[in-house]
Amino acid sequence: MAFVNENHLKLPGNYLFAEIGKRVNTFKSENPSADIIRLGIGDVTRPLPMACIQAMHKAVDDMSRVETFKGYPEYEGYDFLINSIIEFDYKKRGITIGTDEVFVSDGAKSDTANIQELFGTNCRIAVTDPVYPVYVDSNVMAGRTGEYVDGKWSNVTYLPCTSANGFIPELPKERVDLIYLCLPNNPTGTTLTKDQLKVWVDYAAKNKSIILFDSAYEAFITQDDVPHSIYEIEGAKEVAIEFRSFSKTAGFTGTRCAYVVIPKELKAAAADGSEIGLNRLWYRRQATKFNGVSYIVQRGAEAVYTEEGQKQVRETIAYYLTNASIIKSGLESVGITVFGGVNAPYIWMKTPKGMDSWEFFDKLLSEANIVGTPGVGFGPSGQGYFRLTAFGNRENTQAAVERFKTRLKL
Repeated sequence: MAFVNENHLKLPGNYLFAEIGKRVNTFKSENPSADIIRLGIGDVTRPLPMACIQAMHKAVDDMSRVETFKGYPEYEGYDFLINSIIEFDYKKRGITIGTDEVFVSDGAKSDTANIQELFGTNCRIAVTDPVYPVYVDSNVMAGRTGEYVDGKWSNVTYLPCTSANGFIPELPKERVDLIYLCLPNNPTGTTLTKDQLKVWVDYAAKNKSIILFDSAYEAFITQDDVPHSIYEIEGAKEVAIEFRSFSKTAGFTGTRCAYVVIPKELKAAAADGSEIGLNRLWYRRQATKFNGVSYIVQRGAEAVYTEEGQKQVRETIAYYLTNASIIKSGLESVGITVFGGVNAPYIWMKTPKGMDSWEFFDKLLSEANIVGTPGVGFGPSGQGYFRLTAFGNRENTQAAVERFKTRLKL
C-alpha cells in the first residue's frame, strides 16, 4: 500500500472557504426559504470588460483557421501579453522589467502556493497575521511549518496585525528566510506607503531574506503614496518576487489569468553556499508542471491594457469601491467599528460585543441571512474580526446593509 504525504494530514479541518460553504449548505437545507446574500468569498460579480470579450471572440476565430491556430502556449506566456504587462504595469511607473522575467499563469493563488517549491524545507517563513490562508497551508503541505499548537504553527513567525498597530506589521524579531506580504492586504485592506515598504526591502537585503509580494488588489489603490508595485522601491529587484492577477482587476476569476515577476537579480543559496538565480528555477518548474494559459484567455488579458479596456476596468473597480463605501458607512451607522474599504474591496470589521468570529458568522447567517468570512480563519490575530466583501452587486450590497440595520440583534 502506498503511503500518503503525512504533511497533508496536519492541515486542520477544511480549507476556510470550504468550511464556510459547508455551514451555509447546512443552513440552507434547514431553512430552504432563506434569501441568502453572500459577502464572504472574494469572487467578482460584474461581467468581463467588453474589450476582453471582443478580443476573446476574435481569438476563438483565430483557432478556427490553419494560419492562425495555436497549440500549446509558451510556458512563460505569449509575447503580446508579456509586452503589454511590462509597458503598462511597469515601464509607465519607471520600472525596468525584462520579457524573460514575467511568467503568465492561471492565478495568483496557484503562484503563491507553488512558489514555495523553489525553497528548502528548512526555510523559515513569516506571515502577517491575519493572512490569506493559502500562504500557510501550502507550506504545511511541504513540511515547512512544524506542529500546530494553540492555533499557530511552531516553525512560522507570525507578525500580528490588529487595531492596536493599525494593522501594520512590525519587522520580524528573528531572522526569517521568506516573508509573505499582501498589499493592499487581504483581509484587512491595509496598505503601506513607499517609505514603510522601503523598511521591509531594507530588512530583506540586510538579512538575505526574500519577500513574496502578493499585489492581487493593486487596481484598487486610490491613495497617491501607496506603491502599486514593490519594484517602485529601490533595491526590491534583489529581494522580491511579485504576484499579480487579472481576477479582481478585470473579473477573470472564472477565466483564470495572472502573472508572476521574478527578476534575474534575485538569488537564493545552494547547500554549497553558491548563489542560484530563482528566475531559471521557476522557468524549469513551470516547464515541467504547467502547460500555460490558453491563447484565447491571454488575448482577453491583453485587451485589459487597451484604451477601452482600461476605461472599462476603471468603471468596474469604481463600482466595487462604491459598494465598499456603502458597507463601511452603513455598518458605522449602527455602531460597528470598521476598517479597510478604501484601497481594497474588503471591509474588516470588529465583531460586536467581543463576539467570537465563528459565533458572529452563525449569528449573521441566522438572523440576517448574510454570509461573511470569520476573521479567525485568516489567523489567530483575526479572532474577534470579520471580513465582508464589496464584490456583490449593488442591490445585494444595499440589501445587506439594510439587514444589518433591521435584522441583526446587536
